[in-house]
Amino acid sequence: MAEGGVGTCPQVFVVDRQESYISVPSGKGSRWPSVSQKFLLLLVGLTLLGLVVEGCFIYRLYKKTEEFSLCKYHPLCQNLSHPQTSGQQGGAIMRQVGPKESNEIPTVPPHLDQVQQRPFAQLIGSSYPIGENNVVLWLGDDAVTHSMVYDGQGRLLVEKEGYYYLYSKLTLNAVEECSVIQHKVMKDTSAYGDPIELMRSKSFRCQTPRRSSAKGSGGEDLWNSFLAGIFHLRSEDKIFVTLENKTKIRPGPIDNFMGAFMI
Repeated sequence: MAEGGVGTCPQVFVVDRQESYISVPSGKGSRWPSVSQKFLLLLVGLTLLGLVVEGCFIYRLYKKTEEFSLCKYHPLCQNLSHPQTSGQQGGAIMRQVGPKESNEIPTVPPHLDQVQQRPFAQLIGSSYPIGENNVVLWLGDDAVTHSMVYDGQGRLLVEKEGYYYLYSKLTLNAVEECSVIQHKVMKDTSAYGDPIELMRSKSFRCQTPRRSSAKGSGGEDLWNSFLAGIFHLRSEDKIFVTLENKTKIRPGPIDNFMGAFMI
């Protein structure tokens, strides 16, 4: 204790209020590295996907180029790329196939099958032109066919389905008396029980007055009936021609014919 009874003053301690803080990353900030990594992985994945798609397109382009390079040596591709040359070749083929005389139809040369021709047929009239049920008959030995069959009974059998151009021409004699003459192109198909009428020419014909003198001398009053059209035919369908009033037809291979070819 000090003198005079006065106590000594206690020491005053000064407390430093300045505190050193250690920054602690918040939870929100700590998630940024993982989000950026995911975004980076997404970019890498899209890049790889783009490379795969680009590779597929390049491969397809390569295959197309390879097919074209192989096709250009094929006769059909050469015909498409050189239409004038194709027409000249077609003319040369037709000259080889064409008849030397008007009443001759040659067979199809073997080399035509190698060009992959579409089905076709050409039939000419017989000396005995009408069969059962007014069906017009044709000369089977002189028939020109490819991928089609003539059954010898007036019917042309279709082997390949597709659209066909059908035509028929008959020469008729109307010198005797007035009558109705019907020239038809018919189709037999397994889808229906009865034949289907595709085309018809119906005419009422009489001999002209100026032909009266020719009638007694056995003259002729000739006229033609021609039918043509495009139809869809299925395999196993049969095409044939009928003529009602069969006595009117003028027999012969030049005056009557029937044909079909795929378009």
